[in-house]
Amino acid sequence: MSDQKVLASSAVMAAGTVVSRASGYVRAALLVVALGSGLRGDLFAIANTLPNMVYILLAGGIFNAVLVPQLVRRIKEDPDGGDAYASRVITLSALFLGAVTVLLVLVAPLVLRLYLDSKYYGPALEAQLESIVDLTRWCLPQVFFYGMYVLVGQVLNARGRFGPMMWAPIANNLIAVGVLVAYLLVLGPTAEADAQDALGTGAEVLLGLGSTLGIVAQLVVLVPYLRSSGFLYRPRFDFRDPELRHTLRLGVWTVLFVVVTQLAYLRVVKLASGGSAEGGTGYLVYSSSLLIMMVPHAVVTVSLATAILPRLSSYAHEGRLAELGRTVGSTLRTSLALVLPFAVLLPITAVDVASVAFSWADKEQAARFAPTLAVFGPALVFFTVHYFMLRGFYAMERTRLVFFIQLAVSATNVVVASVLVPLGSADDTAPLLVVAYLASYVVGAVVSFVLLRRTVGGLQTPQLVRFLVRMGLVLLAAGVAAWLVERGLAGLGAYPGPVLSLVRGGASAGVGMIVVLAGARLLHVREVTSLVDTVAARVRRR
Repeated sequence: MSDQKVLASSAVMAAGTVVSRASGYVRAALLVVALGSGLRGDLFAIANTLPNMVYILLAGGIFNAVLVPQLVRRIKEDPDGGDAYASRVITLSALFLGAVTVLLVLVAPLVLRLYLDSKYYGPALEAQLESIVDLTRWCLPQVFFYGMYVLVGQVLNARGRFGPMMWAPIANNLIAVGVLVAYLLVLGPTAEADAQDALGTGAEVLLGLGSTLGIVAQLVVLVPYLRSSGFLYRPRFDFRDPELRHTLRLGVWTVLFVVVTQLAYLRVVKLASGGSAEGGTGYLVYSSSLLIMMVPHAVVTVSLATAILPRLSSYAHEGRLAELGRTVGSTLRTSLALVLPFAVLLPITAVDVASVAFSWADKEQAARFAPTLAVFGPALVFFTVHYFMLRGFYAMERTRLVFFIQLAVSATNVVVASVLVPLGSADDTAPLLVVAYLASYVVGAVVSFVLLRRTVGGLQTPQLVRFLVRMGLVLLAAGVAAWLVERGLAGLGAYPGPVLSLVRGGASAGVGMIVVLAGARLLHVREVTSLVDTVAARVRRR
């Protein structure tokens, strides 16, 4: 697959992701309007954390990392095109996820003790604790449907059907938006005076059940595409398949990866819950800001990585490690061509982005989100590098090494967060958690890059250095230009509201991107110019 074909495959996924993320943003904005960004908002956000965490861990864990290389191999080598193997995996996964989901619902109060700060167990927050337990029980069935969605989506990806998995979350977001609109119509937005209060039973059922129904819809959307891809599922219980045992052996280290990551994230959620319990920034501010930071990651990085993973798996299977390294290096530069401008411009426009996204009910909400957003910009760069390096290790089935890399990442996150957050105020909780996130992925990016480069014999490092030097010069000019526009429009006010912030932030980012494009042409940054030329060619054809 050529770089142009990778870009074409990525474009299909990116289009679905753009629409999905846009609807996800509407959902996040409505959530802040409905529940506020204080403790009440955190009650729902934390209750919804466990199934979301399992989804993220599965998507980047055992299904994506272990099963895709195995599925690609079985599609190529098995007479039935891998149907029997995929059916075994789906059956086994459904049984496992069903059992885990039932167990989690039963022990929800015990699970929440891992997530919540001790302040929730005092008499002052007794009603809030009861509310979050009820919400969690309504949300936990999502674990089963999230897991099956990821698995079915990866079966489709292994068969070259990349689009459906990227478009399916739109159904979830539309239902979630409908639920929040219903909440606003029936119960109204949360006033500042009520931001620390518990939710009632009706609100808990509406939000929790509605959230779960959205994940059910997300899975149902994928099912018709299985048959059209040529795959016919039949339940199979013959789990003694040698390749399935091989897959599970590979998955041991990935499960440990999941455990380490989850333990680190548990610590993050617990620290965040303490911030919101004291009236400061908490998990909702952190996770909503992360959602915005993840837009370019989902649109660019995930789309590119998903498109090249079957190709990387083939190179690894055939022992063509040098070509694997060249592909990872080339795709990393393509991704950074879009990620780096975002990382530079987000800190400059953070107040405006926060205002556009979250200040529809209250202009001052922007002040709670802006510092967190600003730090997430640079963090995205190191996260992107780390993410691509792990795709290379996963293709080679080096899951043990990935575990030890993630151990270093998670340990850094926990240590830095545990040191910094107690030193700051409640309002500083979310931004300081992002500083810890940034530090952890600096470690992850450096370690994983050095190790993958040594393993495959090179990642086109000279080309990467030249690219970074040229982009550094371009981005310096773009950052200065965007900052000057921001300063020039400072008269609009510190927090001017969504509309004026859209004008100011749009002007700043727009000028910055014009400088990026002009500078890339001037300095011959091929990774940027080829992207622009590819998009322009597709537009002209249409």
